Amino acid sequence: MDALNRKPGATRGDSESHAVGRADARPTDAAPTGRDADAIVVGAGPTGLLLAGDLAEAGLAVTLLERRERTTSNLSRALAVHARSLEQLDARGLADELVAGGHRLAGLQLFGMATLPMARLRSRFPFVLITPQYEIERLLLRRAERAGVTFRYGSEVLGLDQDADGATVHFRAAVGANGGPGDGQGHGGAEHGGAGDGLGSLRAAYVVGTDGGRSSVREAIGLPFPGKAVIRSVVLADVRLAQPPASPFTVNATPDAFGLIASFGDGWYRVIGWNRHAQAAEDAPATLGEVREVTRLAFGTDFGLHDARWVSRFHSDERQAPSYRVGRVFLAGDAAHVHSPAGGQGMNVGLQDAANLGWKLAAVFRGHSPDSLLDSYQAERHPVGKTVLRSSGAIIRLALMRSAPARALRGLGLQLLRRVPALPRRAVGSLSGIDLAYPAGPGAHRLAGRRAPDIRLAGGGRLYELLRQGKFALITPEHEPPTDASATDAPSSDAPPVPAPDRLVTASWASDRTTAVLVRPDGYIAWATDTTTPTERTAEIRTALAHWTGTATAPTIPQPRPATAPFTPFAPSTTSAPSEPSTRSGRSAPSEQI
Repeated sequence: MDALNRKPGATRGDSESHAVGRADARPTDAAPTGRDADAIVVGAGPTGLLLAGDLAEAGLAVTLLERRERTTSNLSRALAVHARSLEQLDARGLADELVAGGHRLAGLQLFGMATLPMARLRSRFPFVLITPQYEIERLLLRRAERAGVTFRYGSEVLGLDQDADGATVHFRAAVGANGGPGDGQGHGGAEHGGAGDGLGSLRAAYVVGTDGGRSSVREAIGLPFPGKAVIRSVVLADVRLAQPPASPFTVNATPDAFGLIASFGDGWYRVIGWNRHAQAAEDAPATLGEVREVTRLAFGTDFGLHDARWVSRFHSDERQAPSYRVGRVFLAGDAAHVHSPAGGQGMNVGLQDAANLGWKLAAVFRGHSPDSLLDSYQAERHPVGKTVLRSSGAIIRLALMRSAPARALRGLGLQLLRRVPALPRRAVGSLSGIDLAYPAGPGAHRLAGRRAPDIRLAGGGRLYELLRQGKFALITPEHEPPTDASATDAPSSDAPPVPAPDRLVTASWASDRTTAVLVRPDGYIAWATDTTTPTERTAEIRTALAHWTGTATAPTIPQPRPATAPFTPFAPSTTSAPSEPSTRSGRSAPSEQI
């Protein structure tokens, strides 16, 4: 099997690409170059499931490869869902169901000395939702299955090749490992097709690795994963407590240990702890007695914990891939960045990676946007990953402080957090993802790049309900129907191009705002104008829509167009409004109800 030993990134001709036996996959008319799918996603965690569902709902044929068996539960992962992630799930019609089964935290207590008031968030979700990761996966899996994603469980990626026309993933499949629609937790369901016990390959226009910190996709494309270990031998367990703490979310640290206790709201608690004097090997089994000991060290009591349904051990690294894209292959979630669990941001950042990448892949694949649009994924998300590494690292280092002077300094900082109102507001906005803004180009409107709040629309609807169609949303004043912007009649030769109406939904403000705002499918403002002169406004809107959604006369091409120039985010610029002084990637913008 020489093809599997080929140097990462090497290319080969079509005849050689079929040398490895190909596993069954759903054929698609959108694969004219011998592809089995339009996109292959590797890894069925929350990031991969959200991305696969987005691509399938956009009309792409998607295959998802997962190394785990379908019957394997995934109890061991995240438990906190922040407000921005809930907004992304709301834009997919899933948030309300998830919230109904979870436990809301109005504030996060830090070391028993300060509380971050999540209730101040300007969001429909002013809280942190505590819920097991498998509940999020259940909803995202159901959505992906309904959208037609082909699942191949028990499929271990062995290598990857790419060329100008696509990428080929080589994998080993186990007998009977593939599952179809089931109950969302890996039980039951018919097979989508089995490769049998042996080697197979699948080819697609794009491949996205969402396969975790030990990503096979990242290794296959030869990307390093620089960084270091932050903390080792952390124990965690889901238990019941005889005497629960007063707060449903409690964090504390002593010179020798730190601990976190979070309520799931159904009688179960997640306990996470680290004991400076009990640094076992990573593969050493964790015990309930060990969890009791570290809990007593961190909190002075073990709260009578008992009946553990799951106990484990892990270590935490801080690492980030230098690039999230190599040709037709992308990384998202833990495959692109890993960091300490402090702040509960890991899964949330991955979900937002997927939301950022999905609509861009679909737009380029359909020929609506140039290939260079995909480079904006790196430009927008890599700085976010770097920021989260720093913030989560700062939190964990605060928890690990041992010396009396260092702990006194930590206490002083927490006192400051309690007394200066602006500090907790900034901390909450950053931690929740609500205040994240992407870089805006020179001359861009002051709103460009910011998260769009859940705007109230004329007629009683909400923006995030509108975004469930997976399209751009143009919001204009109530008494100015945007018919000119979405007209299908051909403009004169000197008029701006006519945008494609099937890639756009339109609505009006419920308020008296006069700003016209174009919102991307991922809920960030692409463009805005304050111009009110009808002819100028129509021309600006048409130009902006053509830039972002393509024109009505553009052909539908099931493969990316060659980029003739870099795609400029948040262009074309408008001179009708002042620009923000800061255009730094990952900038933090004040929360705002626009």
